[in-house]
Amino acid sequence: MMFCIVTGGAGFIGSHIVDTLVAGGDDVLVIDDCSAGTPENLAQHLTGERVRFIRQNLLDDGWQEHLKGADRVYHIAADPDVRQSAVTPDSQMKNNITATYRVLEAMRAHGVPELVFTSTSTVYGEATVIPTPETYTPLEPISVYGATKLACEALISSYCHSFDMQAWIYRFANIIGERSNHGVIPDFIHKLRKDPQELEILGDGRQTKSYLEVGECVRAVEFGIDHAHDPVNTFNIGSEDWIDVVAIADIVTEEMNLSGVRYRFTGGARGWVGDVPKMQLSVERLKALGWRCETTSRESVRTATRALLG
Repeated sequence: MMFCIVTGGAGFIGSHIVDTLVAGGDDVLVIDDCSAGTPENLAQHLTGERVRFIRQNLLDDGWQEHLKGADRVYHIAADPDVRQSAVTPDSQMKNNITATYRVLEAMRAHGVPELVFTSTSTVYGEATVIPTPETYTPLEPISVYGATKLACEALISSYCHSFDMQAWIYRFANIIGERSNHGVIPDFIHKLRKDPQELEILGDGRQTKSYLEVGECVRAVEFGIDHAHDPVNTFNIGSEDWIDVVAIADIVTEEMNLSGVRYRFTGGARGWVGDVPKMQLSVERLKALGWRCETTSRESVRTATRALLG
């Protein structure tokens, strides 16, 4: 049994990590200001003794003392809005870089030895090698969000080598599923509920990317922790194929039992500033340890759509 801290544990991916930790017998402290998440994502745990919840922003003080005695921190809290980072980058700088620095400092002060960090495929920018391996260079993000995550990776690496910590850094593809409140599928569902006759699709609809269901993602995270033991362990996590936006729209409209929906494209190869039109990650490094992806992008999209439709 371990004592784990999960920052952002009331959010989409964070709450699924809490589910897995509790199922494995661990005690968990969730730190979340609920700017993106909600305590409802943790409702099944908050009446028990295994999960405690502190509603606080990592940019404020007071939460640090609760890291004393912890075995591992899962640092999931972040501002994940790639599109908004081109409009108001200040939020990303503070909530991603500064918050990560504060977590690392609290870990150093209280002797917490292990960190799990959720990074992103956007650190690769517009990669010329697809599927893109972890060794790809140069890392040239085209979004502020991707840049902040890459900066966080560098901070984590420096702390691990300077202060005898160990970290697992995961560069995620598009993770989708139950409890998600942003991204292409929730966007499509929201738009179609407002107007079931027409669907606005950002860009030209040809953006082609890898998508992975959140349960499979969390299983990959735990697999990497169990099988990789370097000071810094960096892994891609994603499916081994990809799907374009129009195909996603087709699945969503089908699952909503809609027919004859008109697709209206905003045009251009990118859906927004910082959007990467084509992305698929190589997962060979994790596979070499014995992990296997059990689902495809198309299956993940359908599973996620059904979960979000309830």
